[in-house]
Amino acid sequence: MNNLIDLAKHIPTPEARLTVAYTPIRLPMVGRQPLELRLTAPATGGNLPIVLLSHGFGPSNYIPSKDGYSPLGQFWAERGFAVIQPTHASSRVGGLASDAPGAPFFWRERVEEMKAILDQLPEVERQAPSVAGRMDHSRVGAAGHSFGGHTVGFLLGAQLNGEDFSDPRILAGILLAAPGRGKNMTEENAVRFPFFDVDFSTLTTRSLVVCGETDDPHFTTRGPEWHADAFNDAPGAEAMLVLHGVGHGLGGIAGLDAKETETEAPDVLEAAKRLTLAWLRTALDIEPLAWTLARDLTERHALALGRVEMRAG
Repeated sequence: MNNLIDLAKHIPTPEARLTVAYTPIRLPMVGRQPLELRLTAPATGGNLPIVLLSHGFGPSNYIPSKDGYSPLGQFWAERGFAVIQPTHASSRVGGLASDAPGAPFFWRERVEEMKAILDQLPEVERQAPSVAGRMDHSRVGAAGHSFGGHTVGFLLGAQLNGEDFSDPRILAGILLAAPGRGKNMTEENAVRFPFFDVDFSTLTTRSLVVCGETDDPHFTTRGPEWHADAFNDAPGAEAMLVLHGVGHGLGGIAGLDAKETETEAPDVLEAAKRLTLAWLRTALDIEPLAWTLARDLTERHALALGRVEMRAG
């Protein structure tokens, strides 16, 4: 029950289920402090598909960690997914020291952290006994917001200077307000963020790109369309969701009443949650028609909240 939801209620979604959460789960990492995670999953049921959710590099102290993004992670977990959220090396509250190699962005370390989670899923389950034996290790998706989208893009197949970071265990991905082409950044930002010079043409894993209509990045003069580059360039990016009237926070996916949410839009946020869930349910072979039905009903009843574009052919 949410009195703030109007048009998005027409987009179908499963009923919410009781969930359990384990935090902090700690995984050993060579030569550094353990990686801390949050695992949120349905309290009952088996064969739970897994989603790794990578946080951004936003201005808050705690949202860029395992403790952020509850509007999205909790919603997915309530509807059948085991959602794993790491506190990345770049996190202010729980990341690596500011003088450690790779600081402050730790873009390589973030990719390795996501792979380490998949390497150590048995250990994750050992520390989460009520979820143990209920996760489907063969059905894994990954989603990332902003800098987290950059991290996930590499895992899905995007390359930097010809280097391949992909992980075949990840079958589907969602890029939420992810950075676009590095070659289109301003000269100052290109020097500061050389790791944004990503080649999306090698990203072949099935993916959904999500953009905010008014997301005006300060990295480039191109404007909001910069965040659509993955959809335009990546063979695996089969769909793009453009959310109307919201910017980089996509209506509130990182947190409610948060610095990251420059425009709080509950109805748009609900549409984002329902449509991303529908896409995951189809992409990970849970409900083949979920995405098609959600798109159709969005177009019929909730077009004011967002539009979906599909890759031609």
